[in-house]
Amino acid sequence: MTEMLLAIASPVFTVGGEVVRGLALDCVRLVVSDGVEGLCTLEAHFVATGIGAAGPPGELLHVDGSEVDFGTDLEVAVGPGGTQRTVFDGTVSGLEVVLGDSEPPRVIVLAEDRLMRLRMTRRMRSYPRTTDAEVARRIAQDHGLDADVNVDGPTYDVLQQVNQSDLAFLRERARLMQAELWCTGRTLHLSDRAKRQGTRLTLVHGNELLAVRLTADLAHQRTDVAVSGYDARTKDVIDEHAGAATIHAEAAAGRTGPEVLEKALGASATFRVREAPLTTAEAAAWARAEMLRRARRFVTVTGQTRGSPDLQVGSKLRLELVGSPFEGDGYYVTRVTHTYDMEHGLRTAFEAERPTLNGAT
Repeated sequence: MTEMLLAIASPVFTVGGEVVRGLALDCVRLVVSDGVEGLCTLEAHFVATGIGAAGPPGELLHVDGSEVDFGTDLEVAVGPGGTQRTVFDGTVSGLEVVLGDSEPPRVIVLAEDRLMRLRMTRRMRSYPRTTDAEVARRIAQDHGLDADVNVDGPTYDVLQQVNQSDLAFLRERARLMQAELWCTGRTLHLSDRAKRQGTRLTLVHGNELLAVRLTADLAHQRTDVAVSGYDARTKDVIDEHAGAATIHAEAAAGRTGPEVLEKALGASATFRVREAPLTTAEAAAWARAEMLRRARRFVTVTGQTRGSPDLQVGSKLRLELVGSPFEGDGYYVTRVTHTYDMEHGLRTAFEAERPTLNGAT
């Protein structure tokens, strides 16, 4: 099957449920960026003059509020023909006008998904006898969002949100458990990585994979993570550990970072001291999460494709023709940026990670 090496298809802009063709015709640049920490953002550039401009010469298009305005619901799909996929669904939060020297004026539309409301709400609040899942559901309800929560964790005597935005607080909870936060439409998601559903793609260097950099690095690998504290209820010391076996359940075939570290440099332990657990269950969960965070990033990838609408945060990748230690399955996408311009058409930059390196143990 012959595939197009370059397909220039303008993004499709849907405002309030209606496709606005004028935005597609005048779009000269688009950047949509998303990551595992949540809050997808959009920046769209439009030529602001043309035959459709109303009023006297010099009147600008796309700034009178008839197409987009503050608070407008905006969806954007990218890709040619039948491969189009919605890559942004959110709300307009900013408008810019750029008047340059010897170039046509541009209007820039800025937008964020509906986690924007969480970013803009700062609180002092306590959550007694609760779990991370219950906190996520309550915050979603506060903002009129549905909640799809699929995360395990201990029950805390109390959680305190101290002068934090709702988004910052949920990101902190997700970090402690190595869960992922995102929004689709009007649904807030908080999920363990293993429970997040994502597309599966194969990228071949020299074909759709235009450029790639792969790194295996022992700098932050450890063979053991310890979390200590004091349980006032049982009057006993808390001392929980997570070892190299923690990553095995989600690792593909190959050598994990902790295994390579121990063989190359010897055992190396680390203590997690940023948080103070109050129970053994908290300490065990945090130790496991910290080991997962480190081990998952043993192999990291930054790459660019010739436009992959199906590539999204949470996608599972297979990489080919990238060198024998890095070949194969097991890559998990942690950040995606879709860009469109008149020179290159659609391009997709991504970051991914894998806990294993190919080769003999």
